[in-house]
Amino acid sequence: MANTWIIAVDPQIAALVEHGRAVGGSVTAVTVGGTPVAGVDKVIDVALPEGVPAEAAAPAVAAAVAAEAGDVVLAANKPAERVLAGAVAAKLNAAFLPGLKSVKAGAAELSRYGGLSFENVTFDSPVVAVLDGGAEAEGEPVAAETTEGSVYDAKVTGQEKTEVVAVNLGAAKRVVSAGRGFKAKEDLKLAEELAAAIGAELACSRPLAEGADWMAVDRYIGVSGQIVSPELYIAVGISGQIQHTVGMSDSKVVVAVNSDSKAPMFAGADYGIVGDLYEVLPALTEAAK
Repeated sequence: MANTWIIAVDPQIAALVEHGRAVGGSVTAVTVGGTPVAGVDKVIDVALPEGVPAEAAAPAVAAAVAAEAGDVVLAANKPAERVLAGAVAAKLNAAFLPGLKSVKAGAAELSRYGGLSFENVTFDSPVVAVLDGGAEAEGEPVAAETTEGSVYDAKVTGQEKTEVVAVNLGAAKRVVSAGRGFKAKEDLKLAEELAAAIGAELACSRPLAEGADWMAVDRYIGVSGQIVSPELYIAVGISGQIQHTVGMSDSKVVVAVNSDSKAPMFAGADYGIVGDLYEVLPALTEAAK
């Protein structure tokens, strides 16, 4: 039976565990530096000396992942995890599965061209995939067995810290997303108030992050941005071009708010409100309180 190996540098691996359960065998997490993780069957922790970055543990992590034919190795799409996944793939001579949407024993569905099409593939050797890790897995952390291995001679000699508000859109159950229908950056407060009222994360379309620079790039949804699948997705002032919709097409319920009744966003929405967002959002926020 095929098994799953998860490379974890932080506890946010719930989505990876879910994919692992779909494979059908055991799920083993290989962690670095004592990272606590839940939801798996076994944890192997690679000891990490103080001041050494997680990426330096690549040889030890690669040695700890004893994947066999048909096994699946998963890692969150984050800088350190990508490095470690690459080391594992190289050691195993394993194929890399880009754009993984779903996986089971011996088969996977992959997103191609930014979600414009999908490809079904089969495999009988170890494979490696990097994807959104999701939220922290529920339950108590699993007790780890510790292993030591070769670690590159690298140390963090200095840090520059910047105050930022961390966001994990992939784990959000509700998302309010703003688009070019907003006339000024200050007006985003209307979307922020609605998000706060319903317990949602605030996101945006690409132009607001990379064009207007109104929001951080880690908050934009789309083909080259974040991919989300919340229970509720509210698109406000977003036209609905395919570059955006491929990033939220797996949302359970979609609500579109736009003054243009012909906006493509309405085609994929479960509920649509044709109206001025400057009138609609305050009304929705008040109703949600």
